[in-house]
Amino acid sequence: MDFYYLPVSAPCRSVIMTAKALGVELNKKLLQISKRENLKPEFLKINPQHCIPTLVDGDLTLWESRAIMVYLVEKYGKQDDPLYPSCPKKRALINQRLHFDLGTLHTSFANYFYPKFFTKKPIGPEVYKKLEAALEFLDIFLSESKYVAGDTMTLADFAILATVSTIEVASVDLSKYPNISRWYNEIGETAPGADENRAGVLEYKKYI
Repeated sequence: MDFYYLPVSAPCRSVIMTAKALGVELNKKLLQISKRENLKPEFLKINPQHCIPTLVDGDLTLWESRAIMVYLVEKYGKQDDPLYPSCPKKRALINQRLHFDLGTLHTSFANYFYPKFFTKKPIGPEVYKKLEAALEFLDIFLSESKYVAGDTMTLADFAILATVSTIEVASVDLSKYPNISRWYNEIGETAPGADENRAGVLEYKKYI
């Protein structure tokens, strides 16, 4: 199972944590976006959108991290796997949190940080306020349960852990969010693949 990735990428790290939790071995293939390796003809044949992470499992080629995570559990997880259980209500909550990460949390961080980093242009305070609002929402979610989507660790925790750890090394103060801090201090050490996630985050920090 080939896995095209960069360790600094939060979406790539969330897939790695999922695979680790399932005991699935990934044949990791480093793809240097900075060297435009994702635009080489041989990779464009695999993924015309030329994005990472990308998974190749036999005759299936799949990209978008959350789709990959769900696929891995559905194919390689145990029956009614707690990472993505069969109960429609539990699964719906996990899906909502995954979409929250994609559309709100990770997006608000990217909108705030990436222009500042890549263009060196000042970012208006309203952009940072959107990131703060996203973190406040997450803090509310975590006031209601031990984990992001209930009282057991799920795929949503892996996706949001990858994002939150990236936010933290970008010097965003998480201490004013007590529920995030409680969850992060625990899962940052205990999640399957937490060590690899941390290594990727520290590599990311070198760039910023």
